[in-house]
Formats: sequence, C-alpha cells, structure tokens
Amino acid sequence: MSELRFDGRVAVITGGGRGLGRAHALLLASRGCKIVVNDPGVSLSGEPQDAGPAEELVREIKAAGGEAVANTDSVATPEGGKAIIGAALDAFGRIDILIHSAGNVRRGTLKELSYQDFEDVLSVHLRGAFHVVREAFPLMCAQNYGRIILTSSINGLYGKSNNVNYSICKSGMMGLSQTAAIEGAAEGVKSNLIVPAAVTRMSDGIDTSAFPPMLPEMVAPVVAWLAHEDCSISGEMLVAMAGRVGRAYIAETPGVFHKDWSIEQVAADIEAIRNTDKPLLFPPLPDGQLEHLMYGFAMAREH
Repeated sequence: MSELRFDGRVAVITGGGRGLGRAHALLLASRGCKIVVNDPGVSLSGEPQDAGPAEELVREIKAAGGEAVANTDSVATPEGGKAIIGAALDAFGRIDILIHSAGNVRRGTLKELSYQDFEDVLSVHLRGAFHVVREAFPLMCAQNYGRIILTSSINGLYGKSNNVNYSICKSGMMGLSQTAAIEGAAEGVKSNLIVPAAVTRMSDGIDTSAFPPMLPEMVAPVVAWLAHEDCSISGEMLVAMAGRVGRAYIAETPGVFHKDWSIEQVAADIEAIRNTDKPLLFPPLPDGQLEHLMYGFAMAREH
C-alpha cells in the first residue's frame, strides 16, 4: 500500500498541544498536513496556566520541516470557536480536517458534583465540539470536502462513577457527529467518533500501574485514517486502545409486538424484549432513523 499523505490539507486540532491531540498533530504533520495547534495551555481542571504547549509543538513541527501555527483561544465560547477556525483561514486559507481533542476534568459523584463543575466540563467537551464544528462545517460543505473527528470515550458509551459530567459530554458527541455525517453526506463531508484510551495527564488520579502500553501514539494512526481523503466510513465510532482497534455501534433487539400493552404484559415479555440473539443495526447513513421507524411500522402492519 502506498503511503497515505495529507499534502495540501489543513487540519485544526483542539487540545493539540498535549496528550492525544499532540500525537495526532505530529503524525499528520509528518505526512504533509498543515496544522493549527489549538491549546490555551490550561491545567487539567481548566484553570489558566501558560500558553506554551501550542507554541512548543509548532516549533517542533517546523523543526521537522512541517507547517503549523499556534492558537490559544478557548473552545468554550462561540467566539473562541470562531477564532480557532479563523486561524486556519488566516494562515492557510482553508480547513479540511477538524479534530476536537480538547478536554478538562472536574470529577465528582452524581450526589455531590457542583453545578459549576458540570458547566465547566460541558463547556469544553460538548459545547466546545459544537462551537468548532458549527464554524468549520459550512466551510467544508462549501468546498465539498471535509473530515470531522470528535473524541468520545468509553465513559460516554458505558458511563463512569465519579465522572458524570465527562460521561454526559462524551455520550453527547455521538449525536453531533452523526448529525454532521448525515447533513454532510451529499457535500463530501464525513464525520466520525474516535473512542480512545491512552495514558495522558487526564489519567491523573487513576492507578495505571497494571495497564499495558497505552500511548497516545497508538491511537493517532486511527484518527489519521479517519482524517484522510480515503476514509470510507462516516457516522461511525472506532475504538482504539492498547493496540486494539474495533468498531462500537448501537444495536436494538427485534422486540415484541402487541397491539395493546399492559404493565403486566411488559413484565411477562421483558426477557423476550431484551433478547439480543438477533440484533438489529440502523447505521446513521444512509438513514438509520427512518429504517428504525419503518421496521416498527412493518411490525404493526403484520399484526
């Protein structure tokens, strides 16, 4: 297979100065992509720290012969999202790839989490994703090309104690990405989720001593493929952790039909309702929500 390159392409990577974002930026830059490294240089909890990570990575990319610019705006506001995408237009005249990897952590249980900690995490992860996608998406559609990769998490798929705000945000990425995939399908824009696991500073406070190697560099090739023009999927979720790459997806059971349900009937049929022997898949593309509806309508007509 010939080397997959990104010559002439422009990528914006939020949270690009450290962790997963940094690994994505270095790999794409090494394959010819022009990079906007967005990183405001805040602490893990989102407190102001320094603006160094973005500039430091830009110097590293340039020293290796690549092209990059730094941006320190926050994804947490609409104005920040506009400025981040604007940095790509100002420096390189276009945007082809958007990778949203920015994140923060404010841990707390559902009983105790403060409303402020909920809002602060929501603003960076989920609102932040919307802010940059909202600005980049029309530009991608206008040029009939774009690749969007949003960062979800196994916490978003399966939940996590003491991390409810983060889990909510990572679950919400699914709706944003799939909508972008549906609305962008006719205009050359593809959107997918990466569901990564890597030991980064966001792992602080977690005992990782028994973990196998889980470097951000092990996730980056999957993200880079999703960002490439040869990417053949949209509206999907790829899991990448410790060398394993898989697909995550939503499935339904065939279900049970009764014209009239009672509480007692639900109780009597609950195991049949939950039976996963013959799962149904309704991918977002070409029209999963319609396929879902038509399946239910067909059951009703049959009875």
